[in-house]
Amino acid sequence: MIKPKRLQKGDKVAIVSLSRGMLGEEMFIHKFEIAKKRLEEYGLEVMAMPNALKGIEYLYQHPEARAQDLMDAFRDTEIKAVFNAIGGDDTIRLLPYIDFDVLRNNPKIFTGFSDSTTNHFMMHKAGIVSYYGLSVMNNIAEYVSINEYTKSAMEKMLFEPQDEFEIKCSDFCSYEKDKVWWKKENINQPTPRHTNTGYDILQGTGKVTGELFGGCIDVFPELLGTSLWPSLEDWKGKLLLIETSEVDMHEMVLSWFLRNLHAQGILHVINGIVVGKPAVEDKLERYKAVYKQVVGFEANLPDLPILYNVNVGHAYPIGVFPLGLQYEIDCDNKKFILLEKATE
Repeated sequence: MIKPKRLQKGDKVAIVSLSRGMLGEEMFIHKFEIAKKRLEEYGLEVMAMPNALKGIEYLYQHPEARAQDLMDAFRDTEIKAVFNAIGGDDTIRLLPYIDFDVLRNNPKIFTGFSDSTTNHFMMHKAGIVSYYGLSVMNNIAEYVSINEYTKSAMEKMLFEPQDEFEIKCSDFCSYEKDKVWWKKENINQPTPRHTNTGYDILQGTGKVTGELFGGCIDVFPELLGTSLWPSLEDWKGKLLLIETSEVDMHEMVLSWFLRNLHAQGILHVINGIVVGKPAVEDKLERYKAVYKQVVGFEANLPDLPILYNVNVGHAYPIGVFPLGLQYEIDCDNKKFILLEKATE
């Protein structure tokens, strides 16, 4: 996997809207201004790609315009990072317009989560390390300030990479019920916080390592059977990243998705599973039972390590997780460690 270069003062970065075009709507454009100002505080030159602010209806009708922004941002050698605005539900519609040679020959930082899972699978197919998390509207433009957990992760992964980095569990959290709705009158309202419960090891002992890859499991069905879905051989030795969206997935549906991974043989070739903290509070305990049932009992893999309650994706706060790099799960000490520099 090709590792992009770190960000430095003076670098140009681009904002794209590859899924739902909310960022360009009048009621949300203030989120763009907040994010732009914060990135500029790092000495970055920030630009929105030509179609990024054209709004929900236009971008829904023109997936080729969304893809054009992504392709042009990667072709531009002056642009060093591409930040996706927000998720949605139809990024898969960009697939016919993606030139994987362009991505492969112009590696640069790409961030986003949720429906951006599809974009991360595009980067994986192109052989590029990408960075799960850090969407413009959710994270960079968080009201009041970027919370300290996310801000530190952004800096340690994208600006100041270390040879080895322990990703600790946040000591605070919030859930979907705590969400501060996006409107100007709430711009000074912070996200409520609760005490977090720390990492859980649902099963497994000792240490396992592997390249981290995956994303929002809600998106997986759109990827199955396409050229983006990795072969069984490609899943071999990976640490599978799974997180769930704010849609409040029923436990039965989660079990269906996990059974599909079992039926494909994926659960039998990976080295471990990394599970994001659910966005819906009452699913925190319920999902644990699903993983133990499907992975431990149905797939007969009671020793496959499962690290649970990780600050990734739709959890709050979230970190930044390079996909395609080597990590270690230390089950006995409940540690999760990135074993190499996140960026060059």
